[in-house]
Order: sequence, then structure tokens, then C-alpha cells
Amino acid sequence: MFVIRRIGDDIMPADRDAVLQVLDILRSHFPDVDEKKILEIPEQLKNPLKYRFRTTLLVAENRSGRVLGFALLMYASDLKFCYLDYIATRKDVIAGGIGSSLYERARNEALDLGATGLFFECLPDDPALCTDPQGLEQNRARLRFYERFGAFPLLNTRYETPVNPSDSCAPYLVCDFLGKEGTMSSDRACRIIRALLERKYPDYCPEEYIREVVNSVTDDPVVLRPPRYIRKKEPIPSVPGAPVIRMIVNDRHAIHHVHERGYVESPVRIASIYRELMASGCFREVPAERFSERHILEVHDAGYVKYFKRICEQLPAGKSVYPYVFPIRNAARPPADDSVRAGYYCMDTFTPLNKNAYLAARRAVDCALTGAVHILGGEKAVYALVRPPGHHAERKVFGGFCYFNSGAVAAHYLSRYGRVAMLDIDYHHGNGQQDIFYARPDVLTVSIHGHPSFAYPYFSGYADERGEGSAVGTNINFPLKETTGGEEYRNILAKALRRIRLFKPSFLVVLLGLDTAQGDPTGTWSLRAGDFQKNGEMIGSMRIPLLLVQEGGYKNRILGQNARAFFNGLMNTLYQKEK
Repeated sequence: MFVIRRIGDDIMPADRDAVLQVLDILRSHFPDVDEKKILEIPEQLKNPLKYRFRTTLLVAENRSGRVLGFALLMYASDLKFCYLDYIATRKDVIAGGIGSSLYERARNEALDLGATGLFFECLPDDPALCTDPQGLEQNRARLRFYERFGAFPLLNTRYETPVNPSDSCAPYLVCDFLGKEGTMSSDRACRIIRALLERKYPDYCPEEYIREVVNSVTDDPVVLRPPRYIRKKEPIPSVPGAPVIRMIVNDRHAIHHVHERGYVESPVRIASIYRELMASGCFREVPAERFSERHILEVHDAGYVKYFKRICEQLPAGKSVYPYVFPIRNAARPPADDSVRAGYYCMDTFTPLNKNAYLAARRAVDCALTGAVHILGGEKAVYALVRPPGHHAERKVFGGFCYFNSGAVAAHYLSRYGRVAMLDIDYHHGNGQQDIFYARPDVLTVSIHGHPSFAYPYFSGYADERGEGSAVGTNINFPLKETTGGEEYRNILAKALRRIRLFKPSFLVVLLGLDTAQGDPTGTWSLRAGDFQKNGEMIGSMRIPLLLVQEGGYKNRILGQNARAFFNGLMNTLYQKEK
């Protein structure tokens, strides 16, 4: 599995490493490129004014961070066009669709920017222009590839004229109008060609050469070469249509079914939400990938993880262990008996350990991490529909129906690639991520919840809990009164979103609790479907890549309705075209 992610600079360590790998791939594919030009790429990413292009690096990367291929995309904001400077895959890997995926992503980036076309150079497939037989065959393969996407060389100009008479094999200018009908006017073509030659080759193309090429454009509109390689029946990939949110469902959640009376965290919760969202036609289910346990161990205490896994494996089917002894007098020395030790790692008496709790919680983490990978791959929003929930699970403590903090594990994973904000909109305080990230200045945790004077977990969620050390100010709590309606809630949500904007995160992880609804058996607030829609609109307007992880919500009759309303609002603003 690989993802294609967007890099705008080399500040984060993971991005810096990816850029260095890209430079090595570039050297291996293009040995004739001046080393000085290769080393300029990190500065190109950071300094659009100097290079007169906004440059973006798209990297195809596997889970271990190995770059399998890349595309360097440049955008001229003054002329509204994109230029694809390089696209290449690592020589020692079988491409496996990497090149196609990179080019499709470059097209989508160009469309998102509002570009009228994507342009690039490709060496010619004409024997009169390229006399090297091996090179000629490679050029034909490349042009055949681009024809599949509707990209063709510009005809009837002198663009492929060598700058120096002794040079050979000068490139075509290839044009991809991104699925739009027609081409472009000669005047626009002249301005784009001049911009390309002046900005890309300032030290190589003299003014008289640029003038000669520009003046050679006489067709109005310009003419592209007709298809030479693709069959007439072969479909050209279409431009993206209506937005669809990828949804990862915990396919093992139902094995964790606690039948004890009053245990409201039941499998029907997921079914209620799933049915309603899939009926909307706005979701596409994708499978969860399997991730190493090390991602959990980077967030949770190894002793707790080992105990949780072991006791679940040992328990017979149908048997549950509930914590009942809590070692507050000597918390440093856990009890020897496993059933008693549960209280050493738990904060309440109603979160049981059973044979399948570990398996279900582990799979919920897989879902959240799969969502994080898709976010890195360029998705604007991904939804992990999971149970058991996770936001009450602290570094070494479980409780509140939660065992592993799936959202926190995903946030930690994303933090390698940029600053992360977590917004918890469950009725109950997100004590789990507060505990995990309390001393981390690179992760902002924000929670809107019932005041701990009356709402679970009772011991945390006060407004003066702001983080520690260098992270003071990166934990923000909004404890609200017992009776809170939709308008009051939105006033606080607006404050929370302002704090998130000030943090300037690259990613936003939303812990989506639906237990703020009127009549929820675990809450006291009165939000209705219309309120959930407005909340979704406010969060979508942030225009930050969103990973949404399902948390609470226990009034099953209206769960799906409220979830659909929330996502309707989210999509109304998240996918609006920039004005």
C-alpha cells in the first residue's frame, strides 16, 4: 500500500527525509540535471516569490516512509496554470500504478487550484527531432501514457526548436486541459509560453529565442496533436465528480458485545449510523488496513497494553471482569491477581474486560490509522466509524467503555507530518487525549463537554487544565452547564474553532460524539438534527484535512439521523469551491 501526500516545505522531519529521497530519485533518473538545480528544490517549496511559482511536491510513500515516486508541481497564480516539472518513480521498484496515481493527483491538485490547464515538457517521438532509437522508444511510451489522460503536444509552434543549433531532441510542450472542452486562445498560449521560458530557464533562454517561440503561435485557438497511440474506445480518465467521504468501519466491533443490563455501548450503534450514511450516497466504504502494535505502544503504556492483551486472551467466552479494587495507596506496585489488577489500570467500575475487548479495540485503532493514511494521501475528510470508543483511554488507564484511544494514536501518527489539533465534541470530557498530549506542544487538544461537577469522568475537564511545561496553552477545555441548547453550544464551538485556527494545524482530528443529542441516556443537553448540521458546517468551514473518529452517542433511534445531518453540514462547507 502507498499513499500520495502533499509536501509544501521541508520543515517537519518526515517531510525533510522525503525531500532528500526525492533528490536522490531525481539524480538517478536525470543525471544530466545540474546538481545546483536539484539542491534548489527545497527552497522552491518555501519561496514562491523568488521562483514566481507556488511549488508543491507530491510523494508516493509506503508505510515505512520510503518514497516510491514523486511529482513536482508548479502553479503560476497570476496566469492560473500549472506546470509539471518532474514525475518519476524509484528505479528499484515495480511501478504498480504509481506513475498513474501521481499524474492523476497532479491533475486533481491543478483542478483544486482553479488552473485552466496542466502543462509539461516531454521529449519528442519524431525521428527527425530525436535520433537516439532507445530514447525515441522511451519518449513514445511516455507520450502514450499521457494520451490516456487527454494530454497532447502543442502543434504549429517553434517550442521544440533547440536554443542552440548544436542541441538535439528539444522537448514538446504537452497540454492537458483537465477534461475541459476546447483548447485556449493564442493570446493566452503566448503568455503561458513566455512565463514558462522566462521563469524555468532564466539563465538559458535569451530574449530573442523567447520572442521567436512566442511569435510562432498563430493558431487561434491553438491546436493539439490528435491521438497517436490510444485506441478510440479507450476511456480517458474523467475529472472528479461529486465529493465522497471515505468511511472505514470496524469490521470486528460486533464481537465485543456486552450483554449485561444497562450497558449502552452496543453494536446496534454502528448499524444505526452506517445504514443512514450509506443511504445518503455520499460515503464510500474502504477496508481497514492492519497496523503494527508499535503505534499503540507509542501512545499507551507497555505494561497496560501487555496486561490488557493477556487477560483478554485468557478469559473464557461470555466471562467479564469488572474492576472493583483501586490501588490508590500504592499505585506504583500493581496487585498480583489479574482480576484485582484490573483496577490498577481502570478508572471506573463499569468498563469490563472480556475475551474480545482487546481484538475489537485493536481493530478500532487500525481503522483510525487507515483514516490517517488516507488523509495523508490527500483526502479532505475521512470517517472512522468504530466501537468501542476511545477518548476516555489515557496513557495507562482504560474506562468509560474505552480501551485504546484510537483518535490519539492517529493524531500521534499524523504529528510526524505536521501540527495536529484534536477537537472533542462528545458530551463527556476527552480526558484520554488530555493525559496523552498534556506535555506535547505539537498537538492541541480541545474538548467541549459537560462540566465535571455533574458529568463523567468527574475528575478532569476543568478550564484551568491548560497543559504543562512547553505545552502550556495547548490543552483547552470548555466545560458547559447541565442544560445546554444548540445556540449556546455553537457559541462555544465558534470559540474552540478560533483557538484551533490560531494554532495553525496541518490536520484536525475530530472526536465525534453524538451523545450531545436531546434524550441521550448518558447526557443532559438538547441538540437536535438541525444543530448537528450547523455544527458540521462550522467545522467544515475550517478547510483543514479532517479525520473524524466516532465516539459516544447512545440514543440509537436518532443516531443515524443526527450523524447524517452533521455530515451534510460538513460537506456543505468543506467542499465549497474557494472564492
